[in-house]
Amino acid sequence: MKLTIERAALLKALGHVQSVVERRTTIPILSNLLLRSETGAGGALSLAATDMDLEIVERVAAHVEAEGRTTAPAHTLYDIVRKLREGAQIEIETPMGPGGDRNVMVLRSGRSTFTLACLPPEDYPQMAAGELPHNFTLSAAELRALIDRTRFAISTEETRYYLNGIYLHATKNNEVPVLRAVATDGHRLARMEMVLPEGAAGIPGIIVPRKTVLELRKLVEEGADEIQVALSDTKIRFTLGAATLTSKLIDGTFPDYDRVIPANNDKILEVDCKTFAEAVDRVSTISTEKSRAVKLAIEGGSLVLSATSPENGTATEELEVRYLATPIEIGFNSRYLLDITEQIDGEGAQFAMSDAGSPTIVRDSADASALYVLMPMRV
Repeated sequence: MKLTIERAALLKALGHVQSVVERRTTIPILSNLLLRSETGAGGALSLAATDMDLEIVERVAAHVEAEGRTTAPAHTLYDIVRKLREGAQIEIETPMGPGGDRNVMVLRSGRSTFTLACLPPEDYPQMAAGELPHNFTLSAAELRALIDRTRFAISTEETRYYLNGIYLHATKNNEVPVLRAVATDGHRLARMEMVLPEGAAGIPGIIVPRKTVLELRKLVEEGADEIQVALSDTKIRFTLGAATLTSKLIDGTFPDYDRVIPANNDKILEVDCKTFAEAVDRVSTISTEKSRAVKLAIEGGSLVLSATSPENGTATEELEVRYLATPIEIGFNSRYLLDITEQIDGEGAQFAMSDAGSPTIVRDSADASALYVLMPMRV
């Protein structure tokens, strides 16, 4: 294996793949990337990383003199390339050892030379995708919206593993076929939907794991215009330009989330989203780290936000709002409120409430595609 590659191109690809590699693993080969040089189609270096549940493969253009493959320690290689000069050319080769083996990789750039110990590429685990019968295409903007509007509500509680991801499924909203993404941790629920893409009509309901969602979001940030999605009951694959992400799905049953979305919340509060979020943030400074509770007292066109803590004292702030129903006092976790208001792009946010102990629905006043449910707190 012998090739020359631009630092910027290699660094970008390494940034994508190395974050999949767990820093603490008991299987040495999983600390490594699989590197493969190919002379076809102008020459390319392929980099692969896996943790056995998730695999990212990315191809990057390179001047290849000799084909070959090796493995190299992921985080060490990334740190080396990151610290090299901008604009540098990097030479990589695997020289033949005295016994005919190629168990080192030599990296040169300018006056720097690094020799890295390698493990045999034959030991590198390949993740078989198997048959992926369902195929459809999403735009980068659509996939970003599906992820961003829901990922904050993914549960981190490992015992409820079936909540540790985003539930993706095809359904109907007022007889219109939609692709819907849902996440919940039991305290809040986020639901986002878009018009069902062609080819997605028969997809099974699947749960995409949290780590996969986060790695996918990093790849989408770099701006592939279209993302090809292929999936089965057990695996999903996203193809974005030169990168391919393949992941196992969570083997579990997502709860019937429709049951927790209230249908008859008739107390409607409308606020200016930015003003409301800033006020919640200010008032919550006083609340305790544990509860983060903020109380909303709403009457007529006035909303009074308040927080109390035995150690820090009290804080209140009054806002002008639109509210025509009977007065209500209700408490929420301020962090959860801010997580939801961050997802609202429009100027207005609408809260539909029933009483102080029942779930509240939050919507973007100008965008019906997303819906949030928030459980109140006793304050």
